[in-house]
Amino acid sequence: MAWIVLLATTFAQGVLHTDVPPRPEGQHDALLLTAPPLDVVRVGFIGLGMRGPDAVDRWSHIEGTDIVALCDVEPDRVEATQQLLTRNGRKPTAAYSGSTEAYRELCERPDIDLVYIATDWVHHVPIALYAMEHGKHVAIEVPAATSLKEIWQLIDASERTRRHCIMLENCVYDFFEMAAINMVHQGFFGEVLHVEGAYLHNLDDFWTAYWQNWRLDYNRHHRGDLYPTHGIGPDCLVLDIHRGDRMDYLVAVDTKPTNGPKVVKRVTGDDGDDFLNGDQTSTLIRTVKGKTMLIQHDVLTPRPYSRMFQIVGTDGYASKYPVPQLLFRQMPPLDQAQGASPQAGATPANYQQLNAHSALPDSLRDALLSQYLPSFAKEIEQKAREVGGHGGMDFIMDYRLVYCLRHGLPLDMDVYDMAEWCCLSELTRLSLENGSAPVAIPDFTRGAWQRTNGFTVFN
Repeated sequence: MAWIVLLATTFAQGVLHTDVPPRPEGQHDALLLTAPPLDVVRVGFIGLGMRGPDAVDRWSHIEGTDIVALCDVEPDRVEATQQLLTRNGRKPTAAYSGSTEAYRELCERPDIDLVYIATDWVHHVPIALYAMEHGKHVAIEVPAATSLKEIWQLIDASERTRRHCIMLENCVYDFFEMAAINMVHQGFFGEVLHVEGAYLHNLDDFWTAYWQNWRLDYNRHHRGDLYPTHGIGPDCLVLDIHRGDRMDYLVAVDTKPTNGPKVVKRVTGDDGDDFLNGDQTSTLIRTVKGKTMLIQHDVLTPRPYSRMFQIVGTDGYASKYPVPQLLFRQMPPLDQAQGASPQAGATPANYQQLNAHSALPDSLRDALLSQYLPSFAKEIEQKAREVGGHGGMDFIMDYRLVYCLRHGLPLDMDVYDMAEWCCLSELTRLSLENGSAPVAIPDFTRGAWQRTNGFTVFN
């Protein structure tokens, strides 16, 4: 390696900064990276625990794919997934199992284009690096990386090898989010000033399902927002992060750990007094262009599931939780074929008399969400809902990945999205351990963030 990431930090103007390693000589950024189109995307899956088999199931319904190999530490998981393929009319594949190093043989195969990684978090980066060094594109479950060192390693590997490195952030493909992001970039919200996102999900029913308690252990031994990507991903696409703006700095606060030690006691029998992560972590972020973001993490308290997705613009508002809402100063153009109902006076003609202090009536909201769903999502919406995966968004995510690879297009999300969305894990820890000090968010593009202008995929 031409550089070594040090967790050396410095204060400048009251802000904590981390090192940004220089781009190695001869290496170029991966913005709008493309690769030769693939007639058929040949894929190998690594990690067949909670998420891997569902991904294999979805891919077996996508045309232009060949599922070449399966890998997991546990042989019985590989065999169960083979049977899933057979039920879906796919042929059995090569199988690798028995050790945490079994993935190497899969990555070394010359007949694989893409390695799909759904292991526990700590194995994501070693596998992805090995796969890219062997000429493979990589798709990594969330969070793709858990430290700045890992993030910079993935960036450099993608830039050097010119292989795609995408994090599988499904929440940007939820139907509400896609339609809202599309409307943002068509200008209906005016200038977006503030966004919110979160992962609020009580995991009491899931802790014991993770292999060898790895997720509980991670929360036990780390402090900060350890799972930020579902909340921050859609927000960053709304704000064109590294596509004309970038996150500048963050400040984090957390509660004391109260439920975490109790979960450890219940699951493992230990007293759990060493539990580090607070029950709730809240992070405020300011961008270079003066926008703000509020991101929250809570997997330990009994509250309804929420990703908090919220957009506050000069001329419009959107919120998905606890109920979907839209509000605009001026009604966006609406095709009456979308079926907006005149119920309770909810028609575009008299909308201006309805919107002063309350959200759009449901019929108009639903008509707008339907009309402004991106065209590619409309085309596969029915199949996505049938195949499933969190209501269909997982299928759309995989479908788009295959589509872009087959057509030689830049991917919807790139390695810098991965970096920006994952970096909160370590940067929030640094803020918390320094009295909630402001922490600078590195420019992972190393100066190239203004070279593109706007996120255009959903337009």
